[in-house]
Amino acid sequence: MTEITAGNSIELISPAKLNLFLLITGRREDGYHELQTLFQLLDYGDLIGFTARKDGEIYLQTNFGNLPPEENLIVRAARLLAEEMSKRGKIAPGTDVQIDKILPMGGGLGGGSSNAATTLVGLNHLWQANLSPSELMKLGVQLGADVPIFVAGKSAFAEGIGEKLTPTTIESSWYLVVDPQVSVSTAEIFSNPQLTRDSAPIKIPALAADCVRNDCQNVVEKLHPEVAKARLWLEQFGTAQLTGTGACLFAKFATQEDAISVLNRIPSDWNGFVAKGTDKSPTHRQLEQL
Repeated sequence: MTEITAGNSIELISPAKLNLFLLITGRREDGYHELQTLFQLLDYGDLIGFTARKDGEIYLQTNFGNLPPEENLIVRAARLLAEEMSKRGKIAPGTDVQIDKILPMGGGLGGGSSNAATTLVGLNHLWQANLSPSELMKLGVQLGADVPIFVAGKSAFAEGIGEKLTPTTIESSWYLVVDPQVSVSTAEIFSNPQLTRDSAPIKIPALAADCVRNDCQNVVEKLHPEVAKARLWLEQFGTAQLTGTGACLFAKFATQEDAISVLNRIPSDWNGFVAKGTDKSPTHRQLEQL
């Protein structure tokens, strides 16, 4: 086992995800929603660096927001892993975390959940915690319903609140993601009385790829007309879909060149990027090479 010393560091991509469809099939007594979705991971995301300390402290440097540490998912994930190590008689050495935030907040791309998951799997490696993927996923679901998909690191058909995952292979495609510069609150969407909550579930996961509906779309577009405007613009070039609870929309293209040609035509008051879908998280590919 390599000795953990102050200054040991790793830098990892914290990838985005797309919901290729999203059905809300019910609401549980605890307030969470039962859903079905198809998660497509992307080869694109934030960049997070972790540097080991020797004093057990966790410090975060970021280019976005000023959330209190107890609310920041990166800090919460690091502390959760440190607590789990303590239960097992191990001492977490602490870490400095630096993030280059690229993914928009409130965009439905899973940025916060991905950051939390990348922290769990990254520090599990850096701190030599030696937790298994399933153990990390159990920690992850405490931080958010989308965290397990990023911990697992594979595109998947998901059920429950999003934590019941069936890894799947998705045809390789290029995606153009359009950010209409709107931040959507997931809690606001899921608490909206007009949200569809009784969609018929898909019985055969293999048929999931044929579904392109997002039950959040109507509510999101009513609350945020700019999202509807962006969808209508993108539909000139292909099937435009909302990811998660929004606000970002995406369309699939056969080639990178096709996607970039549309990216170059995006109205100046929106942002966008082109990325390739991947069945294996770039985070996990990086860790395998260390």
